[in-house]
Amino acid sequence: MWYIYILLCSDTSLYTGATNDLEKRFEAHKNGKGGAYTRSHKALKIVHKEEFQTKSEALKKEAEIKSWSRAKKIKNLKLKT
Repeated sequence: MWYIYILLCSDTSLYTGATNDLEKRFEAHKNGKGGAYTRSHKALKIVHKEEFQTKSEALKKEAEIKSWSRAKKIKNLKLKT
C-alpha cells in the first residue's frame, strides 16, 4: 500500500509527500530526518492522507496536489489547518 500525505508545519505551511510507510515517514519528518523542507519547517501533524495500490498512482496524485495552490488544497481536500 502506498500513501500520499499532507503535513501541517509549525509555520502553518503544508508539505505534501508519498510513502509506503506513513507512520515511519511522519516520525522521520518530526525528527528532522524526513526531508530538507521539514528540517526547517517542523512537521506538527498529518492533515490529509490517501491510500493507493501502486507507487505510480501515489506519485501521480502527489504531483497533482503539489501543483495546487494552498487555497485549492484546503478547499478540495477539506483540510483543517
